[in-house]
Amino acid sequence: MKLTNIFRGDKTLWVLFLLLGIVSLVEVYSAIGLEASKFASRTPTEFFFRHLLIVAGTWGVVLFLSRVNYRYFSRFAVLALWVSVVLLVVLLALKLSHSDIVAKSGGRWLPVPVIGQFQPSEVAKVALILFMARLMAIRKEGLDEVGTFIQMLLPIVLVVVFVLPTNFSTAALIAISCYLMLYFGGVNRTWWWRLLLIGLVAVVAFLAISYYRYEHSLLADSTPKTEQQLLERSETWGHRVHSWLNPDPEALTQENMARMAIARGGVIGVGPGNTIHARLMTQAHSDFIYAIILEELGLVGGISVFLLYSFFFFRCIRIAWRCRGRFGALTVIGLGSMIYIQALANMAVAVGVLPVTGQTLPFISYGGTAYLFLGCGLGIIQSIAADTDSEKEPLPEPSPEPQVDPPIIP
Repeated sequence: MKLTNIFRGDKTLWVLFLLLGIVSLVEVYSAIGLEASKFASRTPTEFFFRHLLIVAGTWGVVLFLSRVNYRYFSRFAVLALWVSVVLLVVLLALKLSHSDIVAKSGGRWLPVPVIGQFQPSEVAKVALILFMARLMAIRKEGLDEVGTFIQMLLPIVLVVVFVLPTNFSTAALIAISCYLMLYFGGVNRTWWWRLLLIGLVAVVAFLAISYYRYEHSLLADSTPKTEQQLLERSETWGHRVHSWLNPDPEALTQENMARMAIARGGVIGVGPGNTIHARLMTQAHSDFIYAIILEELGLVGGISVFLLYSFFFFRCIRIAWRCRGRFGALTVIGLGSMIYIQALANMAVAVGVLPVTGQTLPFISYGGTAYLFLGCGLGIIQSIAADTDSEKEPLPEPSPEPQVDPPIIP
């Protein structure tokens, strides 16, 4: 069997995925020590092999999805969206009821037998993008009407409302990705810009209120408190914005250790496996792995990783431009922008440009649900790329009328 028959789709994306996976295995093994030994009572080697299985499993998912006719995902999108909404509602209900099951997992995960933990918001990210692409493909004739624009916003608002109480940064990521889809999909531009302005004002107001509440909690009682006690009395994001605007250079925080790691790395880095700061950071393998990359591989390695993601996004734009169907083009725009924006957010946090968001570095950070469903997104992109390169006649786009399901491409 030819190699091209195994790796269907955009060959450059496969190479980029491989390179990101190699970086992931090297850096996760280097950075996982503290989390493994102190918090999970495992050896770094055990944690590494779990991550290796996740990476291998994700490769299997991408290979499988790349061989499926992408128009099947349009029909699956409706079911996937409702399943993700139900999971989000269950998670939110458990959180509001102060369930120990959710509290032990940080409030963002649902416990699942065998798997361990499952993050519903990761499912919602992919499902909503597929649903929005389907909706815009079906209603392409009326996208310039204000009424249609409002209808397009309803599923976005539905998902964001349920994600927001447990994960503000993921809610923002979902909103931005889908909003970009609306722009490129041809909705009423006047209303698009107006809502963008309203959204920016709302986000700034939310962060300002959270910041004020946190400041007020600091002044309300002069009794010394631990950071955990303060967080229980104030918004998490208020604490994050406060730490970002008022950094304490002497505090032993994740942010400060990330800055020290970057400074130590210099231009060419100290070499893989020679990190010092990862031994002191609980999130070195996930939220702050880019800082460890800069420490071990230096500015050269950091820029190289940034270029990998940028080239990844460029290839997605190229696939969308060449796509023969509206649903496929919008899906690639949504999934590609989601992966790229998440990468930019993670890197911006590591270097101090943004406050801590909790977003992982796609295809590099240690992960489970997040890594797997990002792989689902890539598999769908590759499926669309394979169809774009195919010489066969394109099959019909999604429509409101019943039609025969297209066959799976062998």
